Amino acid sequence: MLANVLLLILNTVVGFITLMLLARFFMQWQRVSFRNQIGHFVVTTTDWVVRPLRRFIPGLFGLDMASLLPAWAFQTALVFIELVLRGVPLADNPASVLLGVWGLGLVELLRMMIYLVFAIVLVSAVLSWVSPYSPAAPIVNALAEPFLRPFRRIVPTIANVDLSPLVLLLVLQILLMVLGNLRGGFTPLLVGL
Repeated sequence: MLANVLLLILNTVVGFITLMLLARFFMQWQRVSFRNQIGHFVVTTTDWVVRPLRRFIPGLFGLDMASLLPAWAFQTALVFIELVLRGVPLADNPASVLLGVWGLGLVELLRMMIYLVFAIVLVSAVLSWVSPYSPAAPIVNALAEPFLRPFRRIVPTIANVDLSPLVLLLVLQILLMVLGNLRGGFTPLLVGL
């Protein structure tokens, strides 16, 4: 039971940090201003890890790798800690274990990205109906737009109602199912089957 409580706390803390790092990554990717309450919160919660890493990790194709790589590292460390606390027998080959943990960390990072996009699109859709002039609306809409744009080209509006968020949310759910199946592919690397 103590291991479960510890895992809950670790999942919450590491999940929060990972989501903030991913939010920073997405905001910089979309050139969303950080001069607002949301941006200030994201920068304040992630500066302690991103600023020192910027000296060593350059950007890649305009993407902020100093935000993305630590998010992957946090998820990888969480996967390893979870495996150890759950008593999963690890393979004798350290390279195999390392590859498996890195792969699971990447799968978990992708899962967190999908959850973040899911939340952004959902909040954007709700704000468009409830409070389109909210101070957060331009930020959320700017983050959701690149994900919704391809679907808006395909899905027609019906009676001035944009159904593209529903289609995108369905696609994201399918991607989560695929990632769930992909996660099982790393088990043989970890236990040495």
